[in-house]
Amino acid sequence: MSYGYFIDKKHQPTEKEIAKAIGTVFPVWKKLAQFIRENYPVLEDFKYLYGKKYGWALRFRIKRKLLTSLYPAQKHFVVQVILSPDAIEKAKLMKLSKKVYQVIEKAHSYPEGRWLFVPVESETDIRDIKQLLSLRSKRQDK
Repeated sequence: MSYGYFIDKKHQPTEKEIAKAIGTVFPVWKKLAQFIRENYPVLEDFKYLYGKKYGWALRFRIKRKLLTSLYPAQKHFVVQVILSPDAIEKAKLMKLSKKVYQVIEKAHSYPEGRWLFVPVESETDIRDIKQLLSLRSKRQDK
């Protein structure tokens, strides 16, 4: 299973190619990216990450630590958020969609936490992403 659609390391996709792959959800991609830029002191880049299982992603970092990455996919995109064990427990107490709870439960636990990969298929998924980002950014401020 691949999280991203663009897995050729030698070809960085253009915005036009990303828009074509994502399709009708591209405005949601742009809206989420703008929200992140306006609400967090981020550095961003578009980078090939972790090999062919992941591919190219729009990465946002705070003080050199990852806040989130957005992976363009076929007819949707995937948002990666890494949450500490404490943040995972807080997330489980939040009002999140069933899809996000399933992502949390299925994610492998590492010492630093869980890597969550949330598929975004409509604007309604963004509410959950914003809540997860708030947990992630609190951890990075420390």
